[in-house]
Amino acid sequence: MRSARVLRDDELLPQIQRVWQTNMQVYGADKVWRQLKREDVQVARCTVERLMKRLGLKGARRGKVMRTTVPDKALTCPLDRVNRQFKADRPNQLWVSDFTYVSTWQGWLYVAFVIDVFARRIVGWQVSSSLCCMPWNKRCMPGNRGGWMVLVHHSDRGSQYVSIRYTERLAEAGIEPSVGSKGDSYDNALAETINGLYKTELIHKRAPWKTREDVELATPEWVAWFNNQRLLEPIDYIPPAEAEVNYYRQFAREAIPVA
Repeated sequence: MRSARVLRDDELLPQIQRVWQTNMQVYGADKVWRQLKREDVQVARCTVERLMKRLGLKGARRGKVMRTTVPDKALTCPLDRVNRQFKADRPNQLWVSDFTYVSTWQGWLYVAFVIDVFARRIVGWQVSSSLCCMPWNKRCMPGNRGGWMVLVHHSDRGSQYVSIRYTERLAEAGIEPSVGSKGDSYDNALAETINGLYKTELIHKRAPWKTREDVELATPEWVAWFNNQRLLEPIDYIPPAEAEVNYYRQFAREAIPVA
């Protein structure tokens, strides 16, 4: 005779394996448990942790952060409009950007991201073999239309972000530039966090990388998963895309006049 606990474990094991597998094999017990709850699977967190150990499943762990800021004191920097307050009340209010290094057998690559602070959604990225690369914005830049919606773009004091070319591109799009005043990771902490997740959940996990093309193909795959599936603690453990949908749905409700 098999106990009820053993029978329940047999039901949960494949579901835990599925959630871990479909989320790039990076979730630990906490996020596997939360995803199961989103799917209306009633299970205790301690049970998920116990069964993950039984299956030999582990979440990805963060490593050391590599310093990428290369300040150029000869360049004039825009004002710091953020002052380490990485908060936004709506999408397209505040974007942050940063880049990180990726080692391949063919040499170093530089991967740059642009993140919308409201839902932590990655709205732009680019992979380049040149340090002078600029993030390619996938989302249409709304800019400052009529003065009522101002979009601020924040970065650290790296020379690639305060260059004349990059500043002109922001101006053309009607975006207000902002640069961290201290020149350290805390002045661009949110972007540094996204870089750390990218390195932990994709780059370190699949290393070594043989070709640059491998990184170029894998990066948008990770971005799509991150935006549409990954559960993020700062937005109540839902994916960034879902958080934006919820915002616009609520905005539409409030915009409807009461009869």
